[in-house]
Amino acid sequence: MFGRFSRRRFAKLAGFSALGLASTPAKPAGGQPKPALDQNAGAGFPDGFVWGTATSAYQIEGAVDEDGRGRSIWDTFAHTPGRIADHSNGDRANDHYHRYKEDVRLIRDLGVKAYRFSIAWPRVFPQGAGAPNPKGLDFYNRLVDELLANGIEPYATLYHWDLPQALQDRVGGWQSSATSKAFGDYAGYVAERLSDRVRNFFTVNEPGRFVNFGYGWNIDAPGLKLPQAEVNQVRHHVALAHGLAVQAIRAKARAGTRVGMAENIAACVPAIDTPENIRAAEIATRELNAGFLGVILEGKYTDAFLAYAGADAPKFTAEELKIISSPNDFVGLNIYAPQFYVVASDRAPGFDVLPFPASFPHMNSEWLRIGPETIYWVPRLAAKVWKIDTIYISENGTSSSDELAADGKVYDLDRISFLRNYLTQLQRATAEGVPVRGYFLWSLMDNFEWIFGFEKRFGLYRVDFDTQGRVPKLSVSFYRDVIARNAIGI
Repeated sequence: MFGRFSRRRFAKLAGFSALGLASTPAKPAGGQPKPALDQNAGAGFPDGFVWGTATSAYQIEGAVDEDGRGRSIWDTFAHTPGRIADHSNGDRANDHYHRYKEDVRLIRDLGVKAYRFSIAWPRVFPQGAGAPNPKGLDFYNRLVDELLANGIEPYATLYHWDLPQALQDRVGGWQSSATSKAFGDYAGYVAERLSDRVRNFFTVNEPGRFVNFGYGWNIDAPGLKLPQAEVNQVRHHVALAHGLAVQAIRAKARAGTRVGMAENIAACVPAIDTPENIRAAEIATRELNAGFLGVILEGKYTDAFLAYAGADAPKFTAEELKIISSPNDFVGLNIYAPQFYVVASDRAPGFDVLPFPASFPHMNSEWLRIGPETIYWVPRLAAKVWKIDTIYISENGTSSSDELAADGKVYDLDRISFLRNYLTQLQRATAEGVPVRGYFLWSLMDNFEWIFGFEKRFGLYRVDFDTQGRVPKLSVSFYRDVIARNAIGI
């Protein structure tokens, strides 16, 4: 299991069976892209570009039984024998719940001015709904205050996979629209109390991962293998939850609060940069993301998606589509590896997906193929297809073996190489006018890496999970330099 599937790997299975490969092409809005080249492309990223880093609650907080926190589906799943590669769990993780001040200093020392973290739903509503737990929200109040005191802008994610176990037990979790409604209530409650200091909220993180892996393939929590029709309905309920959360935040938060989602978009790249292949990549981007990003940003499921799904298509109402398509202030894209290299085709749906050769290079995680051009093409195509004017790269980074050298330091040259090449391509995108406004490097520090436990290290800081010591890797110096110059390259 652990070799075949991974943290964010989609591959063809996700794209074709879950996101709805079209049987007929669908026409995206707009014509052929005509990027306006910035004559100062070598000068770096735009003024005001947001540099950040990111974590998630279950992966770092620990303290799973403290201050009234309820259980999450990942608590249950991680304690189920055979589910986690190294037999670990997130009970303690990075002990961030008690060490958050130390960790905020690490963020400050990086030189970033933004931090994306997630709020644990079961800390705030231990039963998923009903009575809130004031002590749970108190932790995030303290964290936000500490961030602001250190000159760091908080970006809060409301759902990073840790669904309250009570909702899974009571209504089947995301199988029920009752969970969508509970999420909207939770979002409104948090936004009302934090938006005096938190101006940016991500609703849900990576439905493309947690829906398929958790409800379709029995890989992630809650560990179900549902028929495709039910998986599609789960995804619809998550999209509905996003829409209800947007509405609740608009109603409850302070004026000026901004909201969007973060999705591990099915990353489509033209195999060769010709007009025909770029057009094919536009079609592929729209159709292979029709089940979540598409319905949110267009207010409808594409005809091709519904035709492909057939009897397995989600059931929905016009009112639900209206809620789902509530306007967003930004779109977060989690971009790691190319998932689909495409070329134009005379046959429907207008593109062909090419197979990956066995020799295709990858990082320490086998699924993390190295394709720096992905972070150029994906936001460019998404902005074109859906006319998005504000994009954040809400996650990008890589695992590395991160061995301690004889001098006790970590010389993660492979991570630096990965970041240098990806950020060069991102700088190319912003120079051409692609509306990427910020970048959040995954991750601040090594953490509980879901089904891989502590075996995969994505952090800028190395963590000794026995002593909880944090050691900066060489990539800290690299990233700090990029931020200081607001540029990659001389």
